[in-house]
Amino acid sequence: MKNNSNGMWSVAAHLAVLVVVSACSPKAGVNPQAPSVTASNVKLTSEQRQNIHVYKVAPSTFRKTVETTGIVDFDNDQATSVLAPFSGPVSRLLVSLGEHVKQGAPLAVVDSPDFATAISAYRKAIATAQTARRLADLDKDLIEHNGVSKREAEQAETDAVNAEADREAALQSLVSLNVPADIIKNIQEGRPVSRLDGVIRAPVAGTVVEKLITPGQLLQAGTTPCFTVADLSRVWVMAQVFGSDLESVRVGDSAEVVTGIGANAFAGMVDNISALVDPETRSVVVRVVAKNPRDFLKKQMYVRVLIHAQQESTGLLIPVSAVLRDDVNLPFVYAAQSDGSFARQHVTLGYRTGDQYDIADGLKTGDEIVVDGGLFVQFMQNQ
Repeated sequence: MKNNSNGMWSVAAHLAVLVVVSACSPKAGVNPQAPSVTASNVKLTSEQRQNIHVYKVAPSTFRKTVETTGIVDFDNDQATSVLAPFSGPVSRLLVSLGEHVKQGAPLAVVDSPDFATAISAYRKAIATAQTARRLADLDKDLIEHNGVSKREAEQAETDAVNAEADREAALQSLVSLNVPADIIKNIQEGRPVSRLDGVIRAPVAGTVVEKLITPGQLLQAGTTPCFTVADLSRVWVMAQVFGSDLESVRVGDSAEVVTGIGANAFAGMVDNISALVDPETRSVVVRVVAKNPRDFLKKQMYVRVLIHAQQESTGLLIPVSAVLRDDVNLPFVYAAQSDGSFARQHVTLGYRTGDQYDIADGLKTGDEIVVDGGLFVQFMQNQ
């Protein structure tokens, strides 16, 4: 029994050794000398180097073009608000929204009592002035024969002058109501005149861009806005500029407004940069004044805006062809190393101007990178 017990312990010891050895040995199918996942540098023969072109990075100057979106609005500097010149209810509207009108064109008809009041006041002022003048002239004759005192004659003259001033004020009231000249002449000559309707007329030539009244609406003279007439040969485009792009935009920069409808593009210029940030979009409104031939640009139209900066920027520009993408879509270039090999160098892409990128990070002045043949170097690296 003693010998059997010693044998069993010997077998157990051998099994334990085998387990330990097995645990420390490489697993099946795994190469203990497998390389790491990082890509190694690429060395090319002199013949292979004929397939690539190397570029030395250096600072360059360029002008940015800021691309954004905007909304068309009419130019408020060329838009005139038409207020009701008299009170009363609207009888008829004579124009439609978007209609072109000439200066003085009728826009609406108002059944206004102001005309009857103004005509009556003018008639009374004419009669009063005539009477006061006749009395003043009569006193002037009487004073020579001591018929009246000098003081009475002077008072009569003063009354006549005041009455004539009231007559002129009443006349101006008719003129401000746009009463026709022939009607005014009939009043002055004492002839009867027919009932007049008030006609609201366009103060300037342009397009009716706002119609703010409806038939039957009661207007208050001098306070009720009725229409807006604007010259649409020039419009405003309210562009939204974000973040770092704002430092590249200045008043006076040229701009293009692109509608996306055909090949239509309209020249413009930045004439105002808002001092406030929009709390909803976190953008700054940049106003572009654009020419608008044939009134193609319409209010509230969405457009694309290209603002060409006058101010020069400086950066490290490299050709777009130099930039490749790795397995996780990060941009990199192949940079020459001191030993003659080429290594992947990840970069941060900044502004793109034409066929060049401004590199924000990852390269420095004097670095040499592959700008032609990068795919060949990548193929050689993957061998």
